[in-house]
Amino acid sequence: MSALRNFPTRNRSLSGSLLAAVLSVLLVGQSEAAESVIKLGNTAPFSGPASAYSIMARAEAAYFQMINDQGGINGRKIEFLTLDDGYSPAKTVEQTRKLVEQDEVLAMFSSVGTAPNMSVQKYLNAKRVPQLFVTSGATRWNDPKQFPWTVGFYPTYELEGQVYAQYILKTKPNAKIAVITPNEDSGRDYLRGFKTGLGEHVDQIVSETTYLTSDPTIDSQMVSMRESGADVFFAEASPKFAAQALRKAASMGWKPLVILPSVSNSFSAVLEPAGLDNAVGVVTGLYLKDPNDPRWADDPALKDWLAWMKKYQPNASTGDLFNVHGYTAAQLMVSVLQNCKDDLSRENIMKHATTLNGQELPMLLPGIKVYTEPHNFAPIRQLQMARFDGKSWILFGDVLSGK
Repeated sequence: MSALRNFPTRNRSLSGSLLAAVLSVLLVGQSEAAESVIKLGNTAPFSGPASAYSIMARAEAAYFQMINDQGGINGRKIEFLTLDDGYSPAKTVEQTRKLVEQDEVLAMFSSVGTAPNMSVQKYLNAKRVPQLFVTSGATRWNDPKQFPWTVGFYPTYELEGQVYAQYILKTKPNAKIAVITPNEDSGRDYLRGFKTGLGEHVDQIVSETTYLTSDPTIDSQMVSMRESGADVFFAEASPKFAAQALRKAASMGWKPLVILPSVSNSFSAVLEPAGLDNAVGVVTGLYLKDPNDPRWADDPALKDWLAWMKKYQPNASTGDLFNVHGYTAAQLMVSVLQNCKDDLSRENIMKHATTLNGQELPMLLPGIKVYTEPHNFAPIRQLQMARFDGKSWILFGDVLSGK
C-alpha cells in the first residue's frame, strides 16, 4: 500500500492538490518556454561532395543570431536547428524526421538541394509542415495544388535555362553548344528550360552529357565535349564540378564561352578553386548584388551587409555570393514571421509566405522583387547577366524574365 493511501483523507486531498499544482507549474513553464522560441529546421551538406552549399546555412544561422541579439521576433528568439545530410536523400529523410518529430520544429527553412528536398516533400506536406524557401530552383517547388506547403526561393532552373539560351542566340547565333547537367531533376529542369529557350535552334547542341554527384571527376565528359567542336559550354554543375570544369577546360586549351548557373557562381567555392585566370570571361545569371562589384561600393545595403559579416561571420568570405544568399533568404523568413505577429500557426505562416506582393530585399539587384501568390509560389522570377572580369561579376544588359 502506498504512503499516499495511509494519509488521512484531508491530507490525501491536500497532497493531490499539491501534486496537481506542481504539475501545472511545470507544464506552464514548459509551455511558456516553448512559446518563447521559434524553432526552424534545416538540412544542409556540411560534409560530402556538395559541402560548399553549407556556406548558406552558416550565413542563415548568423543572421538569426543577429535578430536574436536585437530581441527576436515579437519577443521570441529563433532557434535554428541545422543538421548535416551530406547531400544524401536518405540522410535528409532521417534528419528531417528528427527535426519534425523529436525537435518539433515549426517549419523547415532553406534546406539545400533538389534531390534531398524531393525526398521529404511528400512527408512534410502530409504532416502539414511548411517547407519554406527551399535552396533549389526545381520547378516542383512551385506546385501549389499538389504541394501546398512547399515554397522555393531561387529563380526556377527552367527560367534560368531559358535566359541563357536567349543570351546565346543573341550574342552567338551560330553557336555550337555543349551541355553538362547532373543526372537528377535539377539537371533535367535546367535542360528543359534551355531547350525551350533555344526553340528551333535546339539542334545547335552538339554535345549533351551528365554526371552523378558521387562521381570523383568529370574529366572524361570534358574531353568528349571539347572533341565535339563546341564553342559554347553550359556547365550546369554543382560547385565542386563547376570548378573542375573550368580547370579542365583551361588545361586542355579549350576556350569556349562558358556559362555557369546561379547555383555555382560562388567566388570562394568555384572561381578561386578553379583559378581566377581560368574564370575570366565566364558568364552567369545574377539576382543578388556581388559584394566584389565596385558599383556597389557606396550602396547602403552592401555597407550593412559588410558590417553584419564583420560582426557575425568574421572568418567567412565577404566575396562569396553564398553568404549573400543566406543573408537574403533569412531576411525573407524573418519578414514572414514578423508579418505573422502573434499567430505563429503553420497555416498563418504559409498564408504570409504565399502572399509576398513585391517584397523588396536590400541585397537583391535593382528591379528584382519577391512575389508569391496562392497560385504561383516562385518568389524570384528575374535574372540579369553578368561576366567575370577576374575580380568580380560585372552586370550587363537588362533584367530578364525568360519566355
